[in-house]
Order: sequence, then C-alpha cells, then structure tokens
Amino acid sequence: MEEQFIWILMVVVGFIAGFINTIAGGASVLTLPAMILIGLDPTIANGTNRLGIAISAFSASAGYHSKKINTFPFSIYLGLSATIGSVIGAMIAVDFDKGMFNRVLAVIMIIIVLLMIFKPKMDVTDIAEQLSGKRLWISIVAFFVFGIYGGFINAGMGLIMMIWLNYFNKMDLIRTNATKVLVAGIYTIGAIVVFLVNDLIDWKIGLLLAFGNMVGGWISARLSVKKGEGFVKAGMMVMVIIMAIKLWFF
Repeated sequence: MEEQFIWILMVVVGFIAGFINTIAGGASVLTLPAMILIGLDPTIANGTNRLGIAISAFSASAGYHSKKINTFPFSIYLGLSATIGSVIGAMIAVDFDKGMFNRVLAVIMIIIVLLMIFKPKMDVTDIAEQLSGKRLWISIVAFFVFGIYGGFINAGMGLIMMIWLNYFNKMDLIRTNATKVLVAGIYTIGAIVVFLVNDLIDWKIGLLLAFGNMVGGWISARLSVKKGEGFVKAGMMVMVIIMAIKLWFF
C-alpha cells in the first residue's frame, strides 16, 4: 500500500472507531484488524492500539471533569488495581504465540460484537451508588482481573467495565462512563510501558489512529446515541465476521 493511503486510512479508521466507541463501545475490534491488514505484526498492532485508547480516554475524562462529573477517589482505586493487572496482561501478550494471538483475537471479536448486540439494557434509577465497603473491595479485585485482560488485548474492555459499574456498583450511565474512561486511561499507561520497553509500538500509526479517534468521539458525543446505534451494530457485525474468518484461516 502507498504510505499516504495508509496514513489516510488510519485516520479514517480512528475516526470511525472513536464514533463507534462513544455510541456502542468495542472499537478495538475495528482498529486491531485494520492494523493487521495493512501489514503490522499482530503484537505490534496490539501495542500500537494503546496510544489511541490512552489519548482518547484522558481527553474524554477531561471533558467529564469540565462538567464537574467525576468519581474520585473510587475511579483512582480501580485504575491503580487495573494497572497492576494490565502490566501482567501486557507481559503475557508480548510473549504470546503470534499465530495463536490471531485466533484468540478472532474469537474475542465475535464475543464482543455479540455482547454489544445482546447486552442487557443498562439503567439504574432511584438506587444509591455503592462505592464503599465490601462493594469497593470486590470491585478492586474485579478490576485487577479486568486489567489483565485489558493489558493482554483490551477489545471490549469498555463494555465489560460499564456492565460491572452499572450493575454491581449501581452507577448511572453518565458516571459509569466518567469512571470507565479515567480507569482506562490509567491502566493503559501500564500496558504502554510494557509494549514500549519491548519496542512493540508503531508511533506514526498509533498517533494517526489517536487523532482520528479523538475527532470521531468528539462528533459522536454530540449526536443522538440511539439514532445511529442499530446501523453501527449491523455494520460492526458484518465487518467482524469477515475479519474473524480472515484472522482464523489466513
């Protein structure tokens, strides 16, 4: 592929991913296969993907903070716990067999898209948040486990965190999202360090994706979530099935 075409493609993919991540979640199932298709080694694609995740997460967190929506110190506790897990997960990813990684990614993509389509409606009304005591400690342990998965591959982590926070900690969706993005930004730094030390980040591709991701997220945040969600889910399902077949058999 021509280098200029790849640059444009990565910005476009980043834009779409940012848009999808805001209205549906699970954008890594688009960015990871896209980077593999242009020729990046799967492990390098996995490391490179973290740049966009971190930049967009902290950008979104700043946006929530500007609106005086934050869950400090609860989100910090979860973020630190998840960071320990993410370092472990990233170290596993670095040494993981590349052929097996493709097959694991194919399976995970299918699972995440099914979760996006069939996930239960998340809504909490007239229920007090449960962010302390036993609920806090259980969440800290849970996010350590989530962090291992996030460090390993991260695809679908936003959905996993949202479901947990909404159902277990009884947070409304706005505060769930505010917590999710800050936790993601924190634990992703741990994974980035591991991939960076092992020279598994393509900075040019990663920053192009991150730029598109931020723009897409900014625009989609101002549109109606319900308006485009059905279309996005259908497109995601078709794309992921095609990519999963490609990753598994070729």
